[in-house]
Amino acid sequence: MRLLHKVGLALSLGAALVAGTAAAQQQQFINVLTGGQAGVYYPLGVALSQIFSKDIPNVRSTAQVTRASAENLNLLQAGRGELALTLADSLSDAWNGNAEAGFNTKLDKLRGVAGTYNNVIQIVANADSGIKTLADLKGKRVSVGAARSGTELNARAVFKAAGLAYTDLAKVEYLPFGESVELIKNRQLDATLQSAGLGVASIRDLATAVNIIVVPVPADVVAKIGDAAYQPTIIPANTYSGQTTDVATAAIPNFLVTHSGVPEDVVYRMTKAMFDNLDTLYAAHNAARAIKRENALKGMPVPLHPGAERYYREVGLIK
Repeated sequence: MRLLHKVGLALSLGAALVAGTAAAQQQQFINVLTGGQAGVYYPLGVALSQIFSKDIPNVRSTAQVTRASAENLNLLQAGRGELALTLADSLSDAWNGNAEAGFNTKLDKLRGVAGTYNNVIQIVANADSGIKTLADLKGKRVSVGAARSGTELNARAVFKAAGLAYTDLAKVEYLPFGESVELIKNRQLDATLQSAGLGVASIRDLATAVNIIVVPVPADVVAKIGDAAYQPTIIPANTYSGQTTDVATAAIPNFLVTHSGVPEDVVYRMTKAMFDNLDTLYAAHNAARAIKRENALKGMPVPLHPGAERYYREVGLIK
């Protein structure tokens, strides 16, 4: 009897071990690629990872700090992430293999998930710098975002349309939002261009530390960019402390994207979980309030992932 008991115990332990191994193998990891911690991508990515971990069975999700759009897209192509936030123009450049934008080959594994909110070009200067217009940036020290990031690609486009080149500036810094602000506070920089949702933490921080000027990007300059992703918009008065009037500028859509190697069911569940928990995203950052299911497919520059398509068919957005 003792021998039979030992054999039965061994078999039970073996079965439990096999079951545990199978469960571990079934666990899905979702790495959400975001941006710098002072921007909007990061708090949204953290909120998404929390939603996925809570709502999708056998999922472990994390949010990764990155240099945003361009890096996110290259990481997706390499299979080093399951979901990413990116600017529309960067996504289009990556899909088309635009070498001038830093994509030497077509990133053909990218697949769309959803449109989200618009980034707004926000050029902010220390009021003491004397900068009031785009032309006043000549001879000044300016941060344009991390090199080859979505923000920096936006800076190149806006400056070119305004007849400016980096060589016209006294100094060009390729820095994330938070570091740019610290240098302006310390009077080591005059201005920063930040492509982000309205009310971004970095500029709010700067506006409480020094008097700022929000530099307009006029509608005629936006038109000269020659890219449909760029649309005229305004930064409403009092978005930041000391900004008492509306300021004209440009807006660019943001998208959530994945890659073709992520299983259909996983992308379906991510898409559904996001739209089922919009209140969590809205609480993460005010910019997320623009995320609406009915706008999810507008302007998508890459093919939809089958998992996302399945969700949109289910809710009637695709017939």
